[in-house]
Amino acid sequence: MASLDRTLIANLPLFAGLAPEHLDALLREAQSVRYPKGAAVFHQDAEAHAFFVLLHGHLRVFKLTPDGQQVVVRFVVPGEVFGVAMAIGRTAYPGTAVAVVDSIALQWPSAAWPRLVAAHPELAGNTLQTVGARLQDMHTRIVEMSTLEVERRVAHALLRLAQQAGRKVETGVTIDFPISRQDIAEMTGTTLHTVSRILSAWEARGLVESTRQKITLRQPHQLMMLAEGSF
Repeated sequence: MASLDRTLIANLPLFAGLAPEHLDALLREAQSVRYPKGAAVFHQDAEAHAFFVLLHGHLRVFKLTPDGQQVVVRFVVPGEVFGVAMAIGRTAYPGTAVAVVDSIALQWPSAAWPRLVAAHPELAGNTLQTVGARLQDMHTRIVEMSTLEVERRVAHALLRLAQQAGRKVETGVTIDFPISRQDIAEMTGTTLHTVSRILSAWEARGLVESTRQKITLRQPHQLMMLAEGSF
């Protein structure tokens, strides 16, 4: 692992502020792991044996409710830290993370977290910022699901995904990883039928293009107006 070029991780949020020699020290304790499409990185309620940084690919994180309903919590994009259960006082993973495409992550043993944080305090501060941003995003989604009609919730979800992992193409902005209508339904607290109806209507209006696992926002500004209730 020491042979990994530190420039691949030096600009990632988790490692902000760390000196080159500290990056090398961290890399010597890391393990690179490949996850083929569909493979689980970890499962909900399993012992949190490791924490991770995604280098390549995309992951879907979901939770199962007590009645067996699946809820998509978020998608992990390259450069993100995830599975840091110890940083929030947990010994088990709160959700399940699955690779939506072939993916590569660095992992460290959870048992090393207290020692690594003591040696590199920047890790704690950077992780706290990431966790805080995710909590804010979760609060925003809770408010949306409590107060907004479903069409506006779907618009907000697509805009959020495009901001997180959008790629400009000739026809607009494509969400640059496979995402299904069922995923969007689980993110917005609605049904597959409702999401399909909304996206079909938006396609007829030229707002989006969608295939089985690919969505392109053709008119992001109009979707933003729709999300805000002004279109």
